[in-house]
Amino acid sequence: MSTNPLPTSLYEGLLLKLVTILELTQKSEGIVTPQAKQALLQATNDFKNSLAQAKELAASLPGGEMLVQDQDEVIAMFERLRERKREQLVQFSSKTLVSVGSHSADNKMEIDSMASTPFYE
Repeated sequence: MSTNPLPTSLYEGLLLKLVTILELTQKSEGIVTPQAKQALLQATNDFKNSLAQAKELAASLPGGEMLVQDQDEVIAMFERLRERKREQLVQFSSKTLVSVGSHSADNKMEIDSMASTPFYE
């Protein structure tokens, strides 16, 4: 059983925490009272801590080191490499293989060269 490495509830909660901060700053009494200031401080600290935790989790995801653009470039490179290998395979498979025994000209040349070599006793 695998656990979700990225808890979506943490990320969904970020928006709610930001809305809370905005609501606190938009109240009719503003942030002039000590209670309002304390509530805003707690809300912003909560948001800041959750955001830091979300960033840390996102940064520690396996394979998350590359930007999407970099990943696309690597994928394109591998696709080009695959196509070149396919082309090489097609070229290689279209060539006929010739065994040494079937080349009568080569065999004849070997015999001729042996016959023309002087033999000393």
